[in-house]
Amino acid sequence: MLKSELSASASLPEVHGSVATTQASVFRRMLAFAGPAYLVSVGYMDPGNWATDLEGGARFGYRLLWVLVVSNLMAILLQTLAARLGIVAGRDLAQACRESYSRRVCNALWVLCEIAISACDLAEVLGAAIALRLLFGLPLLVGVVLTALDTFLVLWLSRYGIRLIEAVILSLIAIVTGCFLVELFWAKPLWHEMAAGILPRLNNDSLYVAISILGATVMPHNLYLHSALVQTRRLGRTIAERREACRFNLFDSVLALNGALIVNAAILVLAAAVFFKHGILVTQIEQAQLLLTPLLGTAFAGSLFAVALLASGQSSTLTGTFAGQIVMEGFLNLRLRPWLRRLVTRSLAIVPAVLTIYYFGDYGTYKLLILSQVILSMQLPFAVIPLIRFTSDSRRMGIFANRVWVLILAWSAAAVIIGLNLWLVATTIGPWMAEKPWHAVLAGIPMVATLALLARVTFGSTIVPAPPVESSGAAVAADLPVPHYRTILVPLDHSSRDRTAIAHAVAMARSHGAKVHLLHVEEGVTSQLFGALSSTEEILSGEEYFGGIVEALAASGIAAELTIQHGVTPANAIVNKAREIQPDLIVMGAHGHRGIKDVIFGNTINAVRHQVAAPVLVVGAEP
Repeated sequence: MLKSELSASASLPEVHGSVATTQASVFRRMLAFAGPAYLVSVGYMDPGNWATDLEGGARFGYRLLWVLVVSNLMAILLQTLAARLGIVAGRDLAQACRESYSRRVCNALWVLCEIAISACDLAEVLGAAIALRLLFGLPLLVGVVLTALDTFLVLWLSRYGIRLIEAVILSLIAIVTGCFLVELFWAKPLWHEMAAGILPRLNNDSLYVAISILGATVMPHNLYLHSALVQTRRLGRTIAERREACRFNLFDSVLALNGALIVNAAILVLAAAVFFKHGILVTQIEQAQLLLTPLLGTAFAGSLFAVALLASGQSSTLTGTFAGQIVMEGFLNLRLRPWLRRLVTRSLAIVPAVLTIYYFGDYGTYKLLILSQVILSMQLPFAVIPLIRFTSDSRRMGIFANRVWVLILAWSAAAVIIGLNLWLVATTIGPWMAEKPWHAVLAGIPMVATLALLARVTFGSTIVPAPPVESSGAAVAADLPVPHYRTILVPLDHSSRDRTAIAHAVAMARSHGAKVHLLHVEEGVTSQLFGALSSTEEILSGEEYFGGIVEALAASGIAAELTIQHGVTPANAIVNKAREIQPDLIVMGAHGHRGIKDVIFGNTINAVRHQVAAPVLVVGAEP
């Protein structure tokens, strides 16, 4: 694989290897590696986590505290494996799946991961909308629509590199953590009851909330995210350098994820102390502002809660954008513009949010938040199992492959996740399936397909790609093939750009003996209505203009042919003509505008170059 190809396939190429890690002191190197785990930990403090922790504490007191602790331990283990995959194999989890599984399996895994990302984004949309209502009194529907604007925040921050984004995220985390640590100190929870909550206890009543906490903590797309973010560091190639990177990232993960645990535990403990203790039924996430009332008073408590909620939602939005980019590029090898990718994901989240608010109001919004986290838990096995398999394969990881004790812990975590999900499915869907035969068929088909996919990624064989071989620059430039241009296509638009485009085309035609095909598109209203039957003064003038060009080229010894089309877009006309004559080169004059003018007037060059096989030479107008 050529070096340019390596760069093109790098995860998050715009920030790949952008942070140096060769500082002299150990402390400075530790700081250089610090950051990816904090971006990942943000996902454990998003509005979805707030809803699940609030529900768990309000309904069951301290009894589900053990779920938070166990989920956090799972998260540390799995995030460490994800980081190790990125550091050692140089691939994020999505890329590794694309290289190891068939196209059909990869497409299925991609769809499931996109569902998980949309579910997480749904929580961020609702959280931000609630925060905007608390701060500015905006209706929830208006707030949901406004959340689409955070796309521009992500794009603006991305321009300044990964370290600035990490600093912004860390600041938002500090706001959220500070709010709840102060309140936890003030609330003076019952420590003996908290200790009892560490003991595992679970039944059918608490299963749904427990799984929502699990999904909110061990988020599937965060595994894809972490395996890519560690590659933003400039990693060494020796075993010692990779081992050091793994060690520093383990420290980073433990510190960041335990910090997230403190925030989540604080919300659950405070909900138990305020709501469960007094028998208050929670139906809206806004009720959590009551947690801050004893310390700051009702008015300021609501504002502080809203700021923390908005901070958690926006920080999760930043990392969710990266996760979406990694998943789409990794599974499909497809790059979309960041703003387009973000708007697609956000739209998938906004639609169910709007429908829920419209039909079910605040209570439905709260329940939808919790449901979104259950969906995350359902997707977990399809990220966890490939991760365990890849990091356990010595062909891919070498001496960094998982040891036996790590394998036991990792597969135990996977078994717990799968077992809890199957339990939930059996208790929620099982009775409905037993009611009528068509219920069983309707639910059974997707369940069988899902279990078949799970069995495939668990027990099926995987392909380990051969390590890429970099070629030197001299090898790339040696024995170059000589292009030969026999047919040249030149789109003309009856402007000052025509002369320059023709000059370049003629220069190529003379040296290669090529034939020049000239193409012009009449876009006027008359042409759109009457096509080739159109006859206006402007059209007749154009035909005379282009006819003169053909005669002048013929007089100079250049074979030329003219085609004039009516009522079609220039881009489509050029693409169709290129497919018809199969040119060896297309010469186009630069359109002379950019930015907002591209939106207003169109951008023919970009529309053409992505749809034709021939090289496109873009020339500017004469000065």
